Amino acid sequence: MTDHHTYKKLEVVGSSHVSIEDAIENALAECGKTVNHMNWFEVLETRGHIEDGKVAHYQVTIKIGFRLQYS
Repeated sequence: MTDHHTYKKLEVVGSSHVSIEDAIENALAECGKTVNHMNWFEVLETRGHIEDGKVAHYQVTIKIGFRLQYS
């Protein structure tokens, strides 16, 4: 065992028709299906798609930090 952790960052884009927060939750939920030991995230970009003068959906680019596990 070591007394420190090593992390890797993964960049993903989440989307939602509901909100920015929902876009983040969607990205985390999808990554959680295949990435273990997720510890934190940071928002890099926020953008959206406009249809008929209204927000059609939100997109949020995030980096997810996860702890590397060694055998």
